[in-house]
Amino acid sequence: MSTGNTACKQRWRWRLQSVGCQSSNDHGDGNGNGDIDGDGDGCAHCGERFLRPVRDGRVQHLITYLTRQLRLPLVEATNTLTNFHGFSNLTPVVGGLIADSFAGRFWTIAAGSAIYQLGMVSLTVSALLPSLRPPPCAAADRACARASAWTLLVLRLSLLCTSVGTGGTRPCVMAFGADQFELDGQRHGEAGAGQRRWSFFNLYFFGVELAKLAAITLVVYIQENVGWGWGLGVPTIAMLAAVTAFVSGYPLYVKKAPGGSPFARLAQVAVAAFRKRNVAVPSDPGHLYQDKELDAGISTGGRLLHTNQLTFFDRAAIVTHGDFTSSGAPRPWRLSTVHRVEELKSIVRMLPIWGAGILLVTSASHNHSFAIQQARTMDRRVTARLEVPPASMLIFSNLAMLGTLALYDRVLVPRLRRLTGRPTGITHLQRTGIGLAISTMSNAVLAVVEPERKRAAARHGLLDSPGATVPMSVLWMAPQYAIHGVADAFMDVKRMEFLYDQALESMRSSAAALYWLTMSAGSYMGTLLVTTVHERTKGEGEWLQDNLNRGKLDRYYWLVVTLQVVNLVYFVICAKLYTYKKLEIVDKESTDDREEKGSEEKHLELQPLKERDEKDVELRPLLSSDL
Repeated sequence: MSTGNTACKQRWRWRLQSVGCQSSNDHGDGNGNGDIDGDGDGCAHCGERFLRPVRDGRVQHLITYLTRQLRLPLVEATNTLTNFHGFSNLTPVVGGLIADSFAGRFWTIAAGSAIYQLGMVSLTVSALLPSLRPPPCAAADRACARASAWTLLVLRLSLLCTSVGTGGTRPCVMAFGADQFELDGQRHGEAGAGQRRWSFFNLYFFGVELAKLAAITLVVYIQENVGWGWGLGVPTIAMLAAVTAFVSGYPLYVKKAPGGSPFARLAQVAVAAFRKRNVAVPSDPGHLYQDKELDAGISTGGRLLHTNQLTFFDRAAIVTHGDFTSSGAPRPWRLSTVHRVEELKSIVRMLPIWGAGILLVTSASHNHSFAIQQARTMDRRVTARLEVPPASMLIFSNLAMLGTLALYDRVLVPRLRRLTGRPTGITHLQRTGIGLAISTMSNAVLAVVEPERKRAAARHGLLDSPGATVPMSVLWMAPQYAIHGVADAFMDVKRMEFLYDQALESMRSSAAALYWLTMSAGSYMGTLLVTTVHERTKGEGEWLQDNLNRGKLDRYYWLVVTLQVVNLVYFVICAKLYTYKKLEIVDKESTDDREEKGSEEKHLELQPLKERDEKDVELRPLLSSDL
């Protein structure tokens, strides 16, 4: 290994260990796809942190490109943008399935990056060629021609390529990074595995926000002040550098072999349970079918233990006549083990919690459309020569999220840890609920600021001049973005970690895809909400107009706030009823001694040992030192 590679790896090891992340030695999948030093993480993270500015630098300002360059109406541009977001977040489901089933994470990321690169090149070319843009329009007394059907076709094909490419990168990058650290180290009873996993997710999102910060400052500045050719060309070049950096680290990565389609196993359990729907479930779960050898390949982190919820699926583990072949092997479409039944149960239990995130995305979708258009109408001057691009208002969100992540990690967690006895301070669902509550405040601030903006426009006779600058500082919108950033710091990390922790061991990439599927469903719901409001309020009192000064955007925001309050109540109910999966963990000191541990902690004084998360057991020496 070269000296340069070794030095690079040492730097990454130091940075990650400084926040509690350590990579394991002698990783591998048993097929030679291992990293002796376990330090391929640096290249994996470098790749993702290049990919983020590329994606975000394009997306954050896309509403401006559609409305000002292609001259689409505001509602049409908004729906185009949210539909694109929706499809971009839907394709990761397919990408995660491909990675988990047969392709593996590395090759899925590489293929997705190449397709994404093709879309970026096409989008850049469309911005450079005059034949693919509407004709110039300088006259103020006539309507300017919008983009032609051919131009929009090229745009949509380019966005389609980027969406498909996103399907290969989004579900796999985080899981691939987790592979480099063996974050499922609790399989051997390793102390500190839970805290190491928590630190990894915090570090990941911190790095992502740094990348987004570069996107909404440098890239947006180029788009606003240099031109869209360079504005899209720079991210395209950065994308090429990102792909090159990622692929060059191939020899260093831990590359785990895919374990086959987990969805086939889930389907087998459902079919077997349905076939035995008239069979009585035994009162003693010990009578249900178990097979350690059969489950060995899909339960290296510990077998799932029986739970008393969703007992209908327990029928799949009841042994009946005809469940075995002549050789004694179980027929998978007739009989499943308790572990496989609990796999399906864990997915079903996650769905209500997962669904609570959909409306959250819907409520935030206007930050990339209506809020940016609001900012464009306001006074954006910071100094006589410096003007803030509308899309760069998102910098307040990014800075707030970065600050909150650092404050939470270094200040709040140590204190909460002493109070609750949990390595992460509070649980996944508690932190998510706090974020949901804070996000409601964000939209309430927008709803209060918008009437003030319209009153300022009315005082200066600008109600019928949508292109004029309203003499009201754009910094009035900064609190909304900052509050949204604080909410994201609480929600995003824990939502992703919750899905990773509660998902099946063999479908980590698919679990990450569920996170992005939330984004997809939320984006499409945002399109539905905007379309419904636009259609129902057409006429003199139309809420969503191209001329925001005559519209009633504040009413739309209050509608979103109302939906968020309902969603928060729904989430609290679901969180109260949720049962965390329970694992049978192998102690590395004695492979014969197994103890039941839940994968999410309960308070040490309130729960018996067998229902505690391994994180509680790991924490005891840490609590002693803290006290």
